[in-house]
Amino acid sequence: MKKWIVQAPPPSDFINSHPELPPIAARLLWNRNIHTQEQIDEFLNPDYLTDVHDPFLFKDMRKAVNIIFEAIKSDKNIMVHGDYDADGVCASTILISTLKNVGAKKVGVFLPHREIDGYGINMNTVKSFIKQKIDLIITCDCGISNFDEIAAAKDAGMQVILTDHHTVPAELPGADAIIHALVPNEPYPDKGLSGAAVAFKLAQALIKTSAENGEPLQDKQSHEGYEKWLLDLVAIATIGDMVPLVGESRTLTRYGLTVLNKTKNIGLRELLIASSLADENGRSKKGSYTSETVSFQIVPRLNAAGRMDHANTALALLMAEKNEEALALALQLNKNNTDRQKLTEQMVEQAINQITESKQESNSVLIVMGEKWSTGIIGLIAGKIKDLYYKPSIVLGSDGNETTASGRSVPQFNMIAALQSMPQYFSKFGGHPLACGFSLKSKDLLKDFSKKINALAKKQTTGIDLVPQIVIDAEVNLEDVDWKLYDILQKFEPFGQTNEEPLYLAKGLTVIEISPVGQVGRHLKLLVKHNSHLVKKTIAFGFGNTEKHPADWKKTLKPGDKIDMVFSVSVNEWNGNRELELSVKDMKKANASD
Repeated sequence: MKKWIVQAPPPSDFINSHPELPPIAARLLWNRNIHTQEQIDEFLNPDYLTDVHDPFLFKDMRKAVNIIFEAIKSDKNIMVHGDYDADGVCASTILISTLKNVGAKKVGVFLPHREIDGYGINMNTVKSFIKQKIDLIITCDCGISNFDEIAAAKDAGMQVILTDHHTVPAELPGADAIIHALVPNEPYPDKGLSGAAVAFKLAQALIKTSAENGEPLQDKQSHEGYEKWLLDLVAIATIGDMVPLVGESRTLTRYGLTVLNKTKNIGLRELLIASSLADENGRSKKGSYTSETVSFQIVPRLNAAGRMDHANTALALLMAEKNEEALALALQLNKNNTDRQKLTEQMVEQAINQITESKQESNSVLIVMGEKWSTGIIGLIAGKIKDLYYKPSIVLGSDGNETTASGRSVPQFNMIAALQSMPQYFSKFGGHPLACGFSLKSKDLLKDFSKKINALAKKQTTGIDLVPQIVIDAEVNLEDVDWKLYDILQKFEPFGQTNEEPLYLAKGLTVIEISPVGQVGRHLKLLVKHNSHLVKKTIAFGFGNTEKHPADWKKTLKPGDKIDMVFSVSVNEWNGNRELELSVKDMKKANASD
């Protein structure tokens, strides 16, 4: 049973000091820690000119730009080193296209293979760059933890520019320039940019410098226009990497979604068409692409390339210049994504069986391993196991030479801090409080590591109620759920980290009708009455699935029952008609305990 937490209403003086805001909007802003007039203005009405910072606020940006233009002038070999997820692929695309557009003739790109190369720069890659006579390496979405590898590149005579956003190690690599908002003494004001957004800041600086020097872009676009057409990739990466959607990240994403809805990127357009999200002209079948479209449709397909084969397929799609090539790549990504979904289901079932057979249910951290489990999938498995048991979960795969792991945690346990307290087990590791990745120095260390991290998690979570929580913005009457409320919600898009889609609670609803819908009755369609208000469109996705909801709502819920319901508000569109729809996030019989 999930714990429902209804957020307290804001102080009356906050409501009174903003009479221009509807009370529900003021409450939503307060819940998101947006309290000052400046914060409110930036959040509700982000402005590209005032809310996107000067890229040269990065302390090393001028140095990085000078190095790049000197390399272009000297016709040096430039290599962009990206990453294999959507953030890294989008970041690479932004940098490659911008470098070429400002005059670079010798630009290569390297995306690591998830299983062969692993995350970040490795020594074999550096050796390959030496053989290729690379003069300048520019990283994106990686590099900040590669101290030895960058030292080797420097010893070989290469220059290195790092752009990254991951956890900063105690000792920084000796790169020629580091563009990273979190390094010590970095004055750049926004600390939450995605990897692609950091790469965009470098691209922005290059474009700005090119304009100041009076140099036209290679594709003949205006400098300002070209810069803004990159924003669809920034939005995809920012949503996909789940960074906080506040401040500059929110502004970039808001404008990026506008660009996505009229994208000039041939590959993106063909991917949207091939995924049945767009008509033959590339226009959204639902009116517009939103953060939900990006999160659940676009990002999984881009990520599927690196999970099932190689991220080069996703990169080639985003760099495609011909429709035929883009269509073939889009269809390949669709197939990769379908294969990924099937493989994920199989591995989740195996992981659950392993947990049951090893009697781990009572452990503080769940740890499972498959000798032949693809390292491209283990992060997804860890996330699903974490969600199912609501416990920190670690999934390991092995290729015979290296044992690689991916972990997902709950808010009550900082997983990256746990790994940092026991570095002796890892050949490399990194991540965030809720997600991590690492490679064991030896598979023989797994048993000892398991004991240590379980003991640490048990100590840190003792006395803490480890149950999933649903944070609710406000209790409402269904009479208040109307188009006016929906229009207010549009001001809060795009939704994401630290700006989750608003959730509401309605109590004492009377069930009028209930009917299973979808494959094997996986979903439920409800007709509910609240006071005198009848709601025709209420959908409970997954609530007919007994694995997700052991109560089996198909059997236990009947007309006349009273329920309390947590829901979000959306629009259902079909045949040109639009109707408000409530999407159920959780429900329980009225007066039942939490």
